[in-house]
This record gives sequence, C-alpha cells and structure tokens, in this order.
Amino acid sequence: MVKLKDGLLKQLVSNRLGIFMSIAVILLGVYSLPVKALEWSDNSIDWRYGRNFREPFNSQDIAKNIFTLVHADGYKYGSNYLNVSMLVSDNKDPSSATSTSGAKDLYIVYRHTLDFGKISGNTIKFGPVRGTGVTIGFDLDNKPDLGYNSRKRMLVLGQTLMMDVPGFLNISLLEAWESNNPSVSPGGPPYPTYPGHRYYFSPHPMLSAVWGIPLGSLPWSFEGFANFIAAKGKDETGNDTVPETIIDMQVMYDICALAGCAKNTFRAGFEYWYWDNKFGNSDSTVGALGGNRARTPMVRAEYHF
Repeated sequence: MVKLKDGLLKQLVSNRLGIFMSIAVILLGVYSLPVKALEWSDNSIDWRYGRNFREPFNSQDIAKNIFTLVHADGYKYGSNYLNVSMLVSDNKDPSSATSTSGAKDLYIVYRHTLDFGKISGNTIKFGPVRGTGVTIGFDLDNKPDLGYNSRKRMLVLGQTLMMDVPGFLNISLLEAWESNNPSVSPGGPPYPTYPGHRYYFSPHPMLSAVWGIPLGSLPWSFEGFANFIAAKGKDETGNDTVPETIIDMQVMYDICALAGCAKNTFRAGFEYWYWDNKFGNSDSTVGALGGNRARTPMVRAEYHF
C-alpha cells in the first residue's frame, strides 16, 4: 500500500485552508470542462427515509431523512463522482445537550478515477476485468451533535478494477488516511476526554465496491456500495478499533416506464443499509449502550437531470 510520511500526512489532512482550496481546485477543474469534453454525465437529487439508524453510545433507534445531491461523469481519461448528503436525525440523536431537534450531518464524498486504458490508448482487459485505473479522493464530515461532533477528514488512494458486467461494478483497494477532531457539547454526557486537537488514526486499507446493474430488460436495477475497512489503530480515547463493514444496497424502479417520461428521470425503490462496528467501535467499547451496529431498511426516491 502507499505510505506517506507523518509530517506530509498531517500537512495534507490538518491544513483546513489547504483542504478546501484543494477541493475548490478539483471541482473547478471538473465543472469547468466543456460539455463536449464529457463522454457522459448524470446529476440527481434523492431523498431517503428510515427509522432504524443507530449511533455509537446511543441505545435508541433513530429516524433519519437523508437528502443527497450526486454528480457523476466520464471524460477522455477517466471519471468523477461527487456525493453531498445531509442526514437529518430525529430528536433521539440531538444536535446538542440543550436542543430538542435532531442533529444535521453534512457528509461529502469525492472520487476521481484515471483509467489506464484511456490514458494509454490501449485496451486493458483480462479475465472478468474490462479496465483498470487509479482512484484518488476524499471524505469530509461535519456533524454537530451531543457527544462526538465529528469533523472527519479522510484521503484515499489506490487501484480500481472495472469488472465486465452489465452496467458497472468497480472494485477498489484503497489506502485511507483519516483524522477527526471530536468534542462533547457543553452539558453533554460524561464521555471520556477527547484529545482537544485533531487526532490521526493509523493509515489503513479499505476494500470498496460500487455497482449499478440492470435487472435484464426490466425497468429495475440493483445498485449500491460496500466498504470493508480494516482496523485503524487506537481511537481518540485509547480504545482499539476493529474492522468495520458498510453495505448500502437498493433496488430501484424506473417510474418513467409507466409515466412515459425520459428513461430514468424519476426512480423509486427500497434500500437496505447494514453497518457493523460503526466507526471502528467494538461491542466492548460501546458496552451496554450499543449503537455500533445498524440494520436499516429505507424508502428512496430520485430525480435525475
């Protein structure tokens, strides 16, 4: 896996101005591409709702509305993916110790994949693989809440295999460099004292898959992603982290097959989210409060433009 020296890692991840300037440069480059330079593009907004979300150290089921803006495109040398989500909790996951409203979690994911075949001008295909490339990206999180107040920053880099299936299935082996700067809201629970500064987890590998597969000639598709994340050393309070698993999958129906609008403009379906050892928290770490394991069915609706 790729290794970065600690000094360089901290410079890349902890410099807030540098991070946001980098994001601005990336997005400016992506979205300043002339339309004719894109081989394809898709924009969408979606809404999801479920009642069985969980948060570590919280014994209650939490209802959440999730609103998401997604952009994906392909161009001469690769592809871009941007996901901006706002996760709005009910009052069982409060935004502070004195609030009666739920927390609002802003989570951003960006991935850029350079396709080796497109760059070289040669087809790279072997066995079940129809292409390969390198993926680089980041996650950013901002969630004011009762007992953690996540300020996650994560950089990822690794290789991606594009599998030869109907639709797409991309499998990536990524190295992740993650940090956070948690804090307890005034008057919040007596959680262990956090460091009071940005904390850097140990670099760790992540096996990631993302797919979108049509179900034959029917107006249905099977889509989603899965992340299998290795332990990342000690957490901010000195507990050992453990491997975590996230699987988010949905079956979507093209409403336009009945309504007569352009294909895949409006879609609706059912989604299931499984998250084990959330944020690397083990059963022994969360104790009787639990919350580190979620099995969440959802309804989902999308508009593509």
